[in-house]
Amino acid sequence: NVLITAGVLTINGTKQTWNFLNNNDTKSISNNTDVKSVSSSFLDSLEIITSRLVNATFEIMTGFIQLNKTTFTDTFNAEFNSSVTIQIPESNGDNKTITMIVFNSLDNVLLARDEANSSFKSINGRVVLVQSSGQINNISFTYDILNDTLENPECVFWNFSLFDGLGGWDGKGCELVLNINETETVTCNCNHLTSFSILMSPNSPKKPYLDIITYIGVGISMGSLVICLIIEGLIWRKIRKNETSYLRHVAIVNIAVSLLIANIWFIIGAAISDAEVKNPPACTAATFFIHFFYLALFFWMLASAMLLLYRTTNVFGGGLSKASMLAIGFFLGYGAPLIIATVTIAATAPDNGYIRENTICWLNWDKSKALLAFVIPALLIVVINLIILVVVLYKIIRRRVGTTAAQAEEKHVLVVIAKSLAVLTPFFGITWGLGAGILADPTNEGIHIAFAFFNSLQVQIHF
Repeated sequence: NVLITAGVLTINGTKQTWNFLNNNDTKSISNNTDVKSVSSSFLDSLEIITSRLVNATFEIMTGFIQLNKTTFTDTFNAEFNSSVTIQIPESNGDNKTITMIVFNSLDNVLLARDEANSSFKSINGRVVLVQSSGQINNISFTYDILNDTLENPECVFWNFSLFDGLGGWDGKGCELVLNINETETVTCNCNHLTSFSILMSPNSPKKPYLDIITYIGVGISMGSLVICLIIEGLIWRKIRKNETSYLRHVAIVNIAVSLLIANIWFIIGAAISDAEVKNPPACTAATFFIHFFYLALFFWMLASAMLLLYRTTNVFGGGLSKASMLAIGFFLGYGAPLIIATVTIAATAPDNGYIRENTICWLNWDKSKALLAFVIPALLIVVINLIILVVVLYKIIRRRVGTTAAQAEEKHVLVVIAKSLAVLTPFFGITWGLGAGILADPTNEGIHIAFAFFNSLQVQIHF
């Protein structure tokens, strides 16, 4: 009866309620309230009951839980519920009892929270509770995985003491032995007994060559940016004579500076993400600056396009002064990104939805869709720039050649800006279009390779 009742509490229809209880427990801990996790207490109660069963051999089958208690002397090997195989290779020749409970749906109860406090992963095998009357230092579990779209298996046990008593999955004393894709099984070895399972994460190809492409490209990009800024410094006095040329070069310098700083923060964020000891505050700071400076890059491109449109349509001169256009450019280039980045972190950080799970230093997608605060403005600017480019090219083609040297020089500058936008806008559109493709199909390795390549070469194209 206890097992039937416990099983009913784990069915799929209870998942939403358990999520509510677990979230309340997490908030109580965050508010320094002394509370014990309800889901962890539920598992603990079943472990206590299991340790007090009568000393006999028996099996109880219910709709959601299978309990088996038996004795063995030398080795033990048994399959449970056609989903978990438990093997003990040796027991020193002593006669031992072993008690096992296999839960069909305890993943509805327990959070997939590991030592890094990540909820990005999923419990992807049956939860198995194992206890014995004697010491067992080597036990093997072979799990049938529940969802074959997940990868990167981790062998874990439920540690009741993690997170100030909330409990979480811990990998100490357990190791991955085999991960066979053909049979969709994962084998783990552990050197102790308690409640075990496997955690797996959504497909996101972690391939060394993707890192190589990215880091080499970013390194070349940063070198190109430094050269670009040096050249701009050398020619700065000469370009101040023509107002349009001057404003164009202001945009170029700020695009280069924004991308250079964004790349520096990208490297810092990658180092924080790959570190063994996670630092969420540092990761949050890195994500904020990466978001801000990448947005600044796009908004300065928009400022350059707006300058082109204004200068092309303002045939008779006059209008805004150079100081006014600089003020508009800097507000658009840095003010708009600052507003978007600040609103994003303020709206998502309180609910731990700003950075990606497992302290990956980039905007979250699965929980809060914070990444849209970058993708939408970036792609929208690409579309606006393309529209402006079509309008400007139409105007330039229809306009007659100026009769004065100043008008001819002005037209030359406008053509140069139009050519730059004609190259940059589609290139950035392709790059971040591929980024959106990764969100739509995260398992497509070709999209990942193309995105890494185009993303790393953004600066070279601009330079």
